[in-house]
Formats: sequence, structure tokens, C-alpha cells
Amino acid sequence: MIRFENVSVTYDDAPEPTVRGIHLHVPEGELMLLAGPSGVGKSTLLGAVSGLVPHFTGGTLAGRVTVAGRDTRTHKPRELADVVGTVGQDPLAHFVTDTVEDELAYGMESLGLSPQVMRRRVEETLDLLGLADLRDRPISTLSGGQQQRVAIGSVLTPHPQVLVLDEPTSALDPAAAEEVLSVLQRLVHDLGTTVLMAEHRLERVIQYADQVALLPAAGEPLRVGAPADIMAISPVYPPVVGLGRLAGWTPLPLTVRNARRAAGDLKHRLASTAMGADRAARPDQAPAGGTPGRSLGEIEQRGPGRSPATATPLAATKNLGVRRGRIEALRHIDLTVTTGEVLALMGRNGAGKSTLLSTLVGLIKPTSGTVTVGGATPHRTTPRDLIRKVGLVPQEPRDLLCADTVAAECAAADKDAGAAPGTCRALLTDLLPGIADDTHPRDLSEGQRLTLALAVVLTAAPPLLLLDEPTRGLDYAAKARLVAILRNLAAEGHAIVMATHDVELAAELTHRVAILADGEIVADGPTPDIVTASPSFAPQVAKILAPQRWLTVSEVREALA
Repeated sequence: MIRFENVSVTYDDAPEPTVRGIHLHVPEGELMLLAGPSGVGKSTLLGAVSGLVPHFTGGTLAGRVTVAGRDTRTHKPRELADVVGTVGQDPLAHFVTDTVEDELAYGMESLGLSPQVMRRRVEETLDLLGLADLRDRPISTLSGGQQQRVAIGSVLTPHPQVLVLDEPTSALDPAAAEEVLSVLQRLVHDLGTTVLMAEHRLERVIQYADQVALLPAAGEPLRVGAPADIMAISPVYPPVVGLGRLAGWTPLPLTVRNARRAAGDLKHRLASTAMGADRAARPDQAPAGGTPGRSLGEIEQRGPGRSPATATPLAATKNLGVRRGRIEALRHIDLTVTTGEVLALMGRNGAGKSTLLSTLVGLIKPTSGTVTVGGATPHRTTPRDLIRKVGLVPQEPRDLLCADTVAAECAAADKDAGAAPGTCRALLTDLLPGIADDTHPRDLSEGQRLTLALAVVLTAAPPLLLLDEPTRGLDYAAKARLVAILRNLAAEGHAIVMATHDVELAAELTHRVAILADGEIVADGPTPDIVTASPSFAPQVAKILAPQRWLTVSEVREALA
């Protein structure tokens, strides 16, 4: 169905090809996962299938790409639209209508399908993706995860033979991601749809893949094989594979179920370690002076350098309520954030996480209740004063970036914060060396763009840092760098509040998790207590080694050492 024959792609002004010598065949009715670190050319390969590379992006494509027998060199994207459906990393870039229902119908209208067929397929897709309650909602009012589901639905309704998906679950909560992946698997198995997907959160998708195509590094040859075989050699792999490698399991498990079957001996080894007794404690048997499963000493060593129990409150909400039009986005929110604390806000898409962050930074005025940050009321504080108390890195970091070069962005940040010239540039160099001053922000990778936005916000040295989906689009290495950066900031006394669907990030980094549902906080407590009590929000290691209370591969490695 999809065939690459000695394909190389070189973008204009690039000294070397982004990808070279690619040979790949994706059979009809197969789901192939495209894996690899950031910047190795995964999005380029996906764009070559849809014809966007090179017809839209420019550059030179050498070799041949065919989709259902059509050569993408001679068929432009509009001539492939009846065969290929594409969802990129940014759903907003795809939308052409104002409401959910109209967006689902637009692709079919473009293909000239009858109104009866369009109505039936729209209803089917609304039900498949859990969008029925949102059918009349303006797309601009949806959360990032809801927008991503709409984008996926808009390419499903025309019933293409091939689906090309770039990070399709990056903004979805765990339950919604499972729903979307189950729908894709059903299309593959029942209708023979061919799916080529790139995804960094391999823990979500690896068990659905028939084959994995790995780009291990820029310029290296593509490797294709069964998921377990590729994961054994891949530089990027999910926690279940990392645990299998650490324990020496053969074959490597790809699912929690298979890992649990192999984990008996590992559990015995861990129970006999010095840390094992603490990890066996139940929530109502917490060691004195610490949280269950993770002592304060461990938190101070591995994570933030100051215990929230002895820290100063930086932000607080009391009986907070926010109404946005007809939607009651938040209600009865009581929350306190202290210095040195790292707090994760979790919950399904549309639960109110981004709204809460926007309220803390003064972008939204509360309908009821109170909000204080650093002793000030955010929506009544001038921006120049507020940036010294709180900073927000939004879900799309480029929303903060408006200059033509990195140097100009840093200069503007210094001016806005009243900081000495060079402050932002020095922060950026500390966070991620190697970004040239003359680089345009849009030419940066997702991880680099996030780091630049983080440096811009930190220029004013706000005590409270807010992050909205900070790991969206990041590979495991970039996420590890982000974790190290945030740990250092927390050790310096910054409080960090992040809205995230990344349960592995929450397990690795945070002291505390608050779960929101329908605008209310339904659970709030130490990270081990909250995540191990929830099947939806538990990390893979916690599921595999339950009832012992281990959260990450690094904790297991430390105990065995």
C-alpha cells in the first residue's frame, strides 16, 4: 500500500539530507509505528506519504514514494486526498470550519459525498471518538485533547485507505488515548485500513503495532521488524521495555500483562532490598515523617530540594469557580502551592486543568471565589508586575514566541522583565546549549522551542512556574533533560504546577498529584498514593510491580544497585 524506494529528502539551504536511502514497504491492512529520537526525520517521512513533502514544504525528494499505486512526485496532496488522511502534530493547523460537526463533514464535502452518507458517517465518528456532547461546540473553545480527537475524526469520516498520524495521542488523557488507538486497531483489522504512525509515547502505542520502523539517529539506515525485536536495539523505548532490559527478561515484554507474568523473581529481589520494606507499605501505613512509598530523604535527593511540609505558600485558591459561556469550567477549587513543590494536575480532556493554570496567571477572571499568587490577585495585577510572580509556558510554546530569531526573542524577554541584557540568552545556554542566535523559532524542534519558551518565562525569575502539557512532542531524552531542569528549579525554591497527561512524568518528578473531573478536584495527595490507586493514572512500573509501590525504572535500578 505504501512503498518507499531509495528515498532521500533534502530541504532548501540544508547541508545534508534529512533522510537518505529509505526503503520501506507498509502492506495493506497493517499498523506500522515509526519510532526514533526527535529530529531524525520521522515527520518528513510521514509528509512524503501525503505529498506534503516536497509539494508544500519545498526541498528535493529523490527516489520514489507510491501510495495505492500513485506516485507522490506526480500527484499533489489534493490528488491523494481520497486515499490518504493526515493528522499532523498541530491539530489547529488542520481546522477550516468553526464547529465540531462541520469539521467532521468538511472532508467529505470536498470529495463530493452525498448528504445522507455524510450524516451517517458524522454520527458514527461522533460516537466512536466520544465527541457526541461536543458536536455544536466551537472548536476554539475545546481543550487541546478535544481538538486532537476532532482532528482525528475529520480524517476518519472520508474513509481513506491510508492514515498518516503524527503524534496522535500527544494531547490525550490515558483513557481517550486508549479509545483512539482501539478505533485505529479496529479500522486496521476490520476494514483493512493501512496506518503509518509516529509517536513518542511508546508506552501507549507499542502493543498495537504490527511492525516498527526505527530511525535510530540522523543519517542512519532505517530498521524494520517485529516490535519486540526492534525495542531490543532501539535508543528510545517505553518503561515496560526498560524494566525488561534491566531485569534481563527474554523476550522483552511489550505489555503490562506480559511483564507482570515475568516479574515474580524481580519482586522477590526488590522485597529483599533496603528500600523494599518501605515500598511494600500501604497508603494507611505511611512511615512517620514521609509519604508512602517515597521518603522525604528520597524526594530531596531525587526531586525537589525542599519538602512542601516546611515551605511557604506561594499561591492559593479558595472556593474558586470559573464559568466560560454556558460551561462551568471550574467549581469549588481549593488548592495551595508551596515553595519547592512540584504539583501535577491530571484528569480527562476538558476537566479544567488549562483553565486553572490560566486563572493562576491572570488570563481568566474568576466567576466566584478567590485566587492569590505571591500576595496579589492575578487578574488585577499589571503584566509587568505579574511576570515577577508567576510565569506560564502554554500548551503551544510558540504562542509565546513572536520574533524572527532566537536572539530577538531573548532580547525582548530581557526588556519585558527588566533584566540585564543577556539574561535570557544565558538561561537558554544553560538549559540547552547549541541553539544559534540567528535560528528562527519555528525552525526549532518541539523540545528546543519548549526550552526557549521556558527561558523566556524564567528571565523574570517568577517564584511560581506553570507548565501546560510540557512533554507534548518530546522524546524520552528531551523529557529527561526537562525533568533535570525542573528538579533544579524546584531545588532553588521555585514552585512548579504542570497540567499533564504524562503519567510517567508525574511519577518521575512530582511530589503531589491533583486529579480534576468536570471542573472539580476529586483527588489530591502525595504522588505514590494517587497514581497507584488509579488504573488510568498509574505508570507502567507501578502496574507491573503492584502491590509493591515502585513508580519508575530508575527507582528499581537504584534499589537493585
